[in-house]
Amino acid sequence: MGSTGLLHLICLVIALVSVSLVQAEDAYKYFTWTVTYGTLYPLASPQQVILINGQFPGPRLDLVTNENVILNLINKLDEPFLLTWNGIKQRKNSWQDGVLGTNCPIPPNSNYTYKFQAKDQIGTYTYFPSTQLHKAAGGFGALNVYHRSVIPIPYPNPDGDFTLLVGDWYKTNHKTLRQTLDSGKSLAFPDGLLINGQAHSTFTGNQGKTYMFRISNVGLSTSINFRIQGHTLKLVEVEGSHTVQNLYDSLDVHVGQSVAVLVTLNQPPKDCYIVASTRFTETPLTTTAVLHYANSFSSALGPVPAPPVDKYDFDWSMKQARTYRWNLTANAARPNPQGSFHYGKITPTKVIKLANSAPLINGKLRYAVNSVSYVNPDTPLKLADYFNIPGVFSVNLLQNSPSNGPGYIGTSVLQTSLHDFIEVIFQNNENTMQSWHLDGYDFWVIGHGFGQWTDASRKTYNLVDALTRHTAQVYPKSWTTILVSLDNQGMWNLRSAIWERQYLGQQFYLRVWNAQKSLANEYDIPNNVLLCGKAVGHHP
Repeated sequence: MGSTGLLHLICLVIALVSVSLVQAEDAYKYFTWTVTYGTLYPLASPQQVILINGQFPGPRLDLVTNENVILNLINKLDEPFLLTWNGIKQRKNSWQDGVLGTNCPIPPNSNYTYKFQAKDQIGTYTYFPSTQLHKAAGGFGALNVYHRSVIPIPYPNPDGDFTLLVGDWYKTNHKTLRQTLDSGKSLAFPDGLLINGQAHSTFTGNQGKTYMFRISNVGLSTSINFRIQGHTLKLVEVEGSHTVQNLYDSLDVHVGQSVAVLVTLNQPPKDCYIVASTRFTETPLTTTAVLHYANSFSSALGPVPAPPVDKYDFDWSMKQARTYRWNLTANAARPNPQGSFHYGKITPTKVIKLANSAPLINGKLRYAVNSVSYVNPDTPLKLADYFNIPGVFSVNLLQNSPSNGPGYIGTSVLQTSLHDFIEVIFQNNENTMQSWHLDGYDFWVIGHGFGQWTDASRKTYNLVDALTRHTAQVYPKSWTTILVSLDNQGMWNLRSAIWERQYLGQQFYLRVWNAQKSLANEYDIPNNVLLCGKAVGHHP
């Protein structure tokens, strides 16, 4: 081959390599969302709601594994505002988590551009406002992460995909609800349930086809039971985990949780009720939607399918939760089986026992974790940590186990080390349902039990095929245990997903830390970071 031909060949190889490198970069998606107030009629009477791009709920954010999101959020409310991305792990990037411990809220008539990646994730998630009590007015929406085409899923591709955001709802304005909590009183019982922001909605499918229903509990306080008249629910995914594909007549979905089920339209052509009702409440709330067969000419007829027999049957719900199992042979977002990480064979480096409580502090109702009722400082913890600003938070307030002392106010941070593997026991001594969420992670839910947790409770743990998720329920007078591999450096919010409790102090932050600064462990501070409180005047 002559020198000219060789030169052409080299140029061709370089060009092909360059193209492949460009193509190999994960895709970017760009969004501009404007947050405003609007007047709607969710429960038949007019009320102020929070809209995103004029929509309630907000726009559905559909992504594919590893896609990058550049989202410019414009705040046109009269109060500072943030969105948090519930279940998105924000790998090495707690800067984008969108909670008051990591981000300054976006001032009115201002904006902030979120930049994050759905790194190595699939599944059904949500987003919602983390500031004040804005979640009670809307601003929430669906966030679905679909698998890459090269990674198989453990079921045939469904013929359609429906997202159902189910949650309790108040007719009362969110500012009035906030005043109630600020005065030291608990909120009243909700006024109703909504599916996708409406009291009535319809989902249409073709007879003989199979559809995915993505169901998320976006409410403030109540667990729900979900069912479809005349149809079984095949559970296939829980918050990013492919599950053993059991069939259910109904599913309990607790506050902050998400599930995905496959439903085959295998009945004669007719309309059927989709039903959600509150669980464990003295006065059950129920809402219905319609599953419409495209070739149906008959309306849905009663009776509406009933919930589990006993509204206070926690045993039934706990037994159902224990049937949720990891599909150990399925691929997750990467081409390796979910069960290839043998979590049950690792000895925890730290054991943390957390007890929730509802103390009166200065004559007002508060909620606490191990006696500490969290308050948000003016300066986000992440900025205080980065700029070495003293006096913002304390790593000495929150102990690793409960105390019998009185409740007190504090800004509590629990110090942990990067690559710790921790066992966390949630002990609920109250006679109420609890729901706990951890930002930045998913975790293995390895055990539920009634009464007090003891060392002997470990004999009941599932150390083989417990699924991973980001939000775990704890039943009244009961405990739940999780295992967490702390492989994501940052400042991460561990909170009650029941929003009244979170607002009044049932939360804290995990500082997952490695003293050696490295971009391999954590991204640098964003160049567009908002500064507030004691961070004003500092330079990234």
